Amino acid sequence: MDAVYTHGHHESVLRSHRWRTAANSAAYLLPHLKPHMKVLDVGSGPGTITAELAELTGHVTASEVSEEALDLARAEVRARGLSNVDFAVADVHALDFADDTFCVVHAHQVLQHVADPVQALREMRRVTKPTGFVAVRDSDYSAFAWYPRLPALDEWLALYQKLARGNGGEPDAGRRLLSWARAAGFTDITATSSTWCFATPEDRAWWGGMWADRVLHSAMAEQALTDGAATEADLRRISEGWLEWAAAEDGWLSLLHGEIICRA
Repeated sequence: MDAVYTHGHHESVLRSHRWRTAANSAAYLLPHLKPHMKVLDVGSGPGTITAELAELTGHVTASEVSEEALDLARAEVRARGLSNVDFAVADVHALDFADDTFCVVHAHQVLQHVADPVQALREMRRVTKPTGFVAVRDSDYSAFAWYPRLPALDEWLALYQKLARGNGGEPDAGRRLLSWARAAGFTDITATSSTWCFATPEDRAWWGGMWADRVLHSAMAEQALTDGAATEADLRRISEGWLEWAAAEDGWLSLLHGEIICRA
């Protein structure tokens, strides 16, 4: 089962992903963690969340789709001097782990990018111990809200959704997590939501500048041009829109995420 990762691994993308912490991206999970737990972190990315989970639990296995992607997490774990993390190349649709291996299986911003989220959740459930749980958080792009409502950002959202769905993903995954978990066979599910909010001048400059770069230089930009979904002029206009939003004194942005904790 194949889907294309829309964002890619350009520096502008990693700049965003390295900002993520357990506190700002997995707060719903933290009260449930115990020092003895064995955790699988699916789609570990650059490893900032992975490392913090390792600091809170007994052992973490970081998984990614390639050794190249895993090297990002390896570097983060090494920089923090952690010894309770190992690494595995794995397809979430067919995890190469025995049944009932982990206390917790965690995935942040993963299911929106996979070909079959329900099968992914079935596999996450299979490798979770009967007393454990699966924890998932994903964005819901259609529920993003911002001010001022600049046409260039409306254009950005429409373009991103088109590309992501063309890649086999679902950018509005957040609202569908509960339904996917039920379809995967879970019956004990706690569904919640949380947001990232960017409203200070510093936060706007960082987020807006990051997306201004991503629109021009990331895999998303390359795909948009290759597929004919946007021209270089379109991408420049969208990039400038992000900078205009960042410079607005009353600029505000809220990004909604769905969350589920599923008892195995």
